[in-house]
Amino acid sequence: MASEAKRPKVGGGSERLQDFLLWCDRVGLVLNNKVCVSTEGTVADYGMLAKENIEKGEVLFTIPRSALLHQETTKVSALLSKERLSLESSSGWVPLLLALLYESTSSQSHWKPYLSLWPDFKALDHPMFWSEEERDRLLKGTGIPEAVARDLSNIQAEYRDIVLPFMIRHPELWNPSTHTLELYTQLVAFVMAYSFQEPQDDDDDEDDEEEQERKAPNPPMMVPMADMLNHVSDHNANLEFGPDSLKMVSVQDIGKGEEVFNTYGQMANWQLLHMYGFTEPYLHNSHDTADIPLSCLYKAATRDIISESERQLFNERFEVLSQMMQEGGAFVFGKHGCLTESELHSALKLLSMSQDEFSEFKDNEGWEEEDEDAISQAFSNEGLPDLKASWKALIHEAVRLTLGSYGDSELESDRLLMEDKVALKGLTSRQWRALQVRFGQKRILHKLLELTKS
Repeated sequence: MASEAKRPKVGGGSERLQDFLLWCDRVGLVLNNKVCVSTEGTVADYGMLAKENIEKGEVLFTIPRSALLHQETTKVSALLSKERLSLESSSGWVPLLLALLYESTSSQSHWKPYLSLWPDFKALDHPMFWSEEERDRLLKGTGIPEAVARDLSNIQAEYRDIVLPFMIRHPELWNPSTHTLELYTQLVAFVMAYSFQEPQDDDDDEDDEEEQERKAPNPPMMVPMADMLNHVSDHNANLEFGPDSLKMVSVQDIGKGEEVFNTYGQMANWQLLHMYGFTEPYLHNSHDTADIPLSCLYKAATRDIISESERQLFNERFEVLSQMMQEGGAFVFGKHGCLTESELHSALKLLSMSQDEFSEFKDNEGWEEEDEDAISQAFSNEGLPDLKASWKALIHEAVRLTLGSYGDSELESDRLLMEDKVALKGLTSRQWRALQVRFGQKRILHKLLELTKS
């Protein structure tokens, strides 16, 4: 259990795997003879192993773009393109999901050997498939229950308002009794866990940088073979996108018998569990984070306000802060300090202003830019103890309130459980994953309490 670093995947054993590998040969996927796909010796059901020593920079496999599964390669691509305006959504995933609904239930699908590795998609174990009671009991305070609630609401609205009307217009290709909301939700989880997103082109002029930021990200795509690789933070391979093909390339030397690991990005355990259905052991995830919600900073800053006039003046400043941050905003802390230091610096400056200073701030439409390196240092673990006393007190109280959101789950009880090997073996996989998320977050928050105590 402690070595888990993979989205759950349950295929049909060696027969399905062999069918998939034969399909790879037919579609022109070239696999380096120094690696193999295996169900043995990997951290999860499937994985890639080195059969010989591999040097940094070697190509492990190459897959032609024609073998990728997305909205432009599916059999129904012409229809999806023709009606693309009616399929627009906040997620941008509807065309791919409609393609997957069609291809996953078609006996003649070009990708059947690939999709057969997930016989019914029910092996996916994202928290969206847990009961609401189980999410709240195991993951309270982590931010995951709230994220899942938003996901499920968006999925249901997307299916009801966009997908279902589209399928009804095309009964020759889709059938709502087969292509149900349940299957749609499972395919959303499949895309979350297994898809890849091609980076935006960075060839445009620097003058167009703001325009590039406004451009919608590329839609996700399914990349057979690439999604067989498991994830760890300290990965040894990386997927590279070329004009005609994609290549998995080693970024470290890999010894014979070692597993080949890709990375899904710099992701905290709560993000891995939410999006992929697994976690890394908290000590091994160097990218773990904990959030301090903006609401907790508000409560911390208003705890000593008594008069209504003071509260009104404070709320005026807080409204400006809320507009500066994203909806449901939070301040993110990693193992070495604040990762959203500019936002936190602005928040503390704004909330601690006198009325005269705030009036000047509004008249000037903000303040002059400050040294980003100095701000970054100030909100690192080394710099936090030297912050202004009033700022430290605000952070300290906001952290204390954040820790209270975990309910009855205390750091010490989780620590004792983490150290009890017998008890750990008795945990279900969901309990174990939830423990990694909770414990990692609370360790960061308790460290922050120590750094900001007066």
